[in-house]
Amino acid sequence: MPGLRAKKSRLPAGGGPFQLERLTLGVFLNDQPTHRLALGQDRAADRPLTANQGWILPPGASGLCEFDQPLDVMMVELEPAVLQEVGMDDPKAIRPQVGDFDPVTLQLSMAAEGFNEGGTLYRETMHRALAAQLTKTLAVRPEAGHIEDVRLRRVVEYIHDNLADDLTLGTMADLAAMSGFHFSRSFKAATGRSPLQYVITTRMEMAQVLLKTTGLTVAEIGYRVGYNDLSRFGQHFKRATGTTPARYRE
Repeated sequence: MPGLRAKKSRLPAGGGPFQLERLTLGVFLNDQPTHRLALGQDRAADRPLTANQGWILPPGASGLCEFDQPLDVMMVELEPAVLQEVGMDDPKAIRPQVGDFDPVTLQLSMAAEGFNEGGTLYRETMHRALAAQLTKTLAVRPEAGHIEDVRLRRVVEYIHDNLADDLTLGTMADLAAMSGFHFSRSFKAATGRSPLQYVITTRMEMAQVLLKTTGLTVAEIGYRVGYNDLSRFGQHFKRATGTTPARYRE
């Protein structure tokens, strides 16, 4: 099963209308200070983008993409079947993303053209790794989807977007505009976990993705998910998965 199409291209200045059949990433490889974009309409608005920025658009997306100088771009398309295998049942439901990519998505997208050079197992594994990463970053998060209190949904989104930061109870309670005691009780009632348990679980889930899909060292991965202390990262990881980060990667 092909699973993924990836190709670097150099497009002449100008651009034009587009309509996408699959979930598609466009990673810009050079700066486009006069880039203009329209989604679902024919009047484009200014949307300057720099190298390593771009867009992720759902199947069926249409619009207009214009640029005043040649564009070097990596285009990556994923098949719905592969996305469904990793939990994205309805790719059309994702919200278009324009601007920065998370580091893992960017790294996998830039390497995607070379996936087909490996054997079948490697190729399919890497296709699914990118699909799984997109599912994590684009799909509606189950924990947030069923939370009725918009203040708590805001905290869940904040946690996912700032895993490398010092996520204190005080910071989260302030974001929810609640006292620490009321926030802790409300958060656990809504998610089934305390704020601390939720943060650790989310960090361990992201660490597993980074270990399987990047060449970052264990220490670098620990730092990216909020651990300056490597031994503490290892303790939390083993408690969550039953093994060490190094063995999990193997």
